[in-house]
Amino acid sequence: MSTTKTLTFNETSRGIAEFIEVAIHTILYVRQVYPPDIFVRRKKYETPVYQSRHPVLNEYISGAVNAVRDELSQRIIVVIKDQNQVALERFIFSVEHMIQVESFDKDTSVENAMTPGGLVQYFRSFLIKINMIESVLGQLELEVSYCFAQQGSILELCFSANTEIAGQDPPPWIPAEPQHTTPGTSDDAEMHMIRAVNTGIINLSVAVQESGEKLKRMKDILGP
Repeated sequence: MSTTKTLTFNETSRGIAEFIEVAIHTILYVRQVYPPDIFVRRKKYETPVYQSRHPVLNEYISGAVNAVRDELSQRIIVVIKDQNQVALERFIFSVEHMIQVESFDKDTSVENAMTPGGLVQYFRSFLIKINMIESVLGQLELEVSYCFAQQGSILELCFSANTEIAGQDPPPWIPAEPQHTTPGTSDDAEMHMIRAVNTGIINLSVAVQESGEKLKRMKDILGP
């Protein structure tokens, strides 16, 4: 009698970290933080995704994700902000460990956990939602930049839009601005859940929050 292989702890942790990296690239493309010609269309998780082909930007994103790869109990935030450093949108990756696994057991399949194929299908559904997020958030007409913040020991990773990045080294990590953190958001911000999955080992949810300042600006542009 054959049994279906379920995920191990290490497979789940590595899979979620890889997904977050893919998702960040796609968010930067979809929200037009950088010109579309620095991205190439690829296929991942059986769905189209967009990947930066600029080595400095890729190193920057990869370095940030690698820094939290072994600490996936924290909230990871990608903040899109204007040139005055005002946060407009926050893409929030919330990760929660559901079970404790001893180090010697992390490559052993976990009973009743999701299968690797099932996790791929969930990642596919996450990315489909991200690719369609403009229908929820509208276009960002303002000049924007983005930063990456790690909730907990909060770190910030930033590039400015329309800035020449060729040949530059990735800038150093610096403490995040308070407005980019969960306690720093205003009461009139709006949260939109994108997708959530319970693997049986680690829970992952992705949401996007529009800041009160962005909503005010959009209202002023669109009128009553």
